[in-house]
Amino acid sequence: MSTTTSEARSPLPLLLKRGRSSTGTSTTAEARSPLSVLQFRRRSSKDVRNITSVSSSLLPAFGTVIEDDSSSSKPYIVLHYDRRYRLWELFLVILVGYSAWASLFELAFMRAAEGALMAVDLVVDFFFAADIILTFFVSYLDKSSYLVVDDHKLIAKRYLKSVAFVMDVASTLPIQFIYKAITGNIGRGQAFGFLNLLRLWRLRRVTELFKRLEKDPHFNYFLIRLIKLLCVTIFWIHLAGCILYWIAYHYPRPTETWIGSQVEDFKERSIWLGYTYSMYWSIVTLTTVGYGDLHAVNSREKTFNMFYMLFNIGLTAYIIGNMTNLVVHGALRTFSMRSAINQILRYTSKNRLPDTMREQMLAHMQLKFKTAELRQEEVLQDLPKAIRSSINQHLFRSVIVEAYLFKGFPNGLIVQLVSQIKAEYFPPKMEIILQNEIPTDFYIIVSGGVDIVASKGVSEQVLAKLGPGSMAGEIGVVFNIPQPFTVRTRRLSQVIRIGHHKFKEMVESDNDVDAKMIITNFMNYLKGLNDELKKEIPFLADADAQVQETVQTEETPQSNNEEIVTVSRNEYEQKEERRSEGVPKRVIIHGQAPPNQDNNNNGDSNGRLIILPDSIQLLFDLAEKKLGKRGSTIAMADGAHVEQIDALRENDHLYIF
Repeated sequence: MSTTTSEARSPLPLLLKRGRSSTGTSTTAEARSPLSVLQFRRRSSKDVRNITSVSSSLLPAFGTVIEDDSSSSKPYIVLHYDRRYRLWELFLVILVGYSAWASLFELAFMRAAEGALMAVDLVVDFFFAADIILTFFVSYLDKSSYLVVDDHKLIAKRYLKSVAFVMDVASTLPIQFIYKAITGNIGRGQAFGFLNLLRLWRLRRVTELFKRLEKDPHFNYFLIRLIKLLCVTIFWIHLAGCILYWIAYHYPRPTETWIGSQVEDFKERSIWLGYTYSMYWSIVTLTTVGYGDLHAVNSREKTFNMFYMLFNIGLTAYIIGNMTNLVVHGALRTFSMRSAINQILRYTSKNRLPDTMREQMLAHMQLKFKTAELRQEEVLQDLPKAIRSSINQHLFRSVIVEAYLFKGFPNGLIVQLVSQIKAEYFPPKMEIILQNEIPTDFYIIVSGGVDIVASKGVSEQVLAKLGPGSMAGEIGVVFNIPQPFTVRTRRLSQVIRIGHHKFKEMVESDNDVDAKMIITNFMNYLKGLNDELKKEIPFLADADAQVQETVQTEETPQSNNEEIVTVSRNEYEQKEERRSEGVPKRVIIHGQAPPNQDNNNNGDSNGRLIILPDSIQLLFDLAEKKLGKRGSTIAMADGAHVEQIDALRENDHLYIF
């Protein structure tokens, strides 16, 4: 009895579909989730940290509790993801490029190792020696627990036990200067040249740098990959040229070498002349051009050339494959769009669809690809709900607040509503809502414009034109009737879609203030409609009378002397029960199965408003007279079968089939 009285007091169930929502918590939601919780927190530039500079491997294990402070509390500890340390690593990578070039160059051209390059090598080795010392104070990520370790002893123990420490020291020691300090002679010979090749160990820093830059959104991925491929190619050309020159330089008969056949006294000529010849041969061979002016002469050179050309096959395939992948990736969206358009054309041709329908399908598909970068649904769906809600708050809150139906709506319900919306684009001349379809959503126009169209047989009549800030489809949703109009876009339009069930769950709650506010706004809007629109809305006059009658019963009566008369809750409920007794119930009957059933819906979708008779048999007789066919089953909209006539309520939708 209390449930019936509560529904009689609330105006919203008269228009919305019957049934209390299990999640109607507008009052608690307003107190529990105020708007300030979802608003963006503005922070000063000192508090904002560059999150992308943090290594992607900083992932604590599930269930692990870590400190909130990102800075280390230990003295003289450098965090390995600190921005200043990243700049130091970038500087060392530049020095690595020089070391990789110089170590091979000095091996092939021994005279260069005794000149100015020795002083430069000493300076470069000094910076790498400083990095070895610095590494003892740099934190690291424990691979087992995924926690940052900043303990001095653990850092030192880990570094000393690693292969990296041995190789770092070996590649940094100035062997020639140590040899001179011990023996008093300058270190010459092939042994020192091969020992300098230990500097190639430093190339691992370049690999780590490119891995990090490829994942950094601040840098263009295509450009980074292109630079990486270019560096690999240049290093391989330099390596092959230096090796071939070294073979020729140490061959017993210099004139029987690839360069000696062209320049007999190449050993006495300029170093840069030999380097130029070497680079020319290496590039020509790598690109598989092979002019034949420089070619292998002796067996050593031929053996090296065979391995070099075999490796070039793999390197060329690697470079071409990467470049093709980068180019195709850039055109992938265009290829997908063209493929989808071709599929639509084949489908429409095979099924002989009208030209207008084909044009609508093509326009929708093209708009989908054009707006993909704006919508990014595949990105947003992976974000946490709070972030998605914050994004919607930032983009669409002002539009929701300005809509007439939500004037004066509390902030708590606005937050819930905005978090459930979905933005969509529609091309021109596209039907957003079809007349007589089941109301599942209603829309708020953000930009563009739509026409409200009434179909009358084969003709159509434009009843109204709506622009930004207007609503469409809400009449069918609030009245819970098939959509009375067709809504068609006039130009490219962006709309906000709000689901019927989500909307009903929020406004159907124990607090009737919000429901009355919506109904008041809705009825005030209906009063301002033109006469042509009102004629097309079924049950408008009856619904208006019911709402006005319900609202008047909730107002406190006053005497002529403006003395307030108070009525207790029990007396009010008894009065409502007495008033409802003897008053016939009005229901809406449909000659079809409920919309959620699998049967064919061939009946009158608008239904017939009748006075509820006293028995089920009389209801069947009346339905046969109104609908033109005899039924045997009575069901509600949710599929529940009706067995007792007294279980029905005012404005129930009955499906007789």
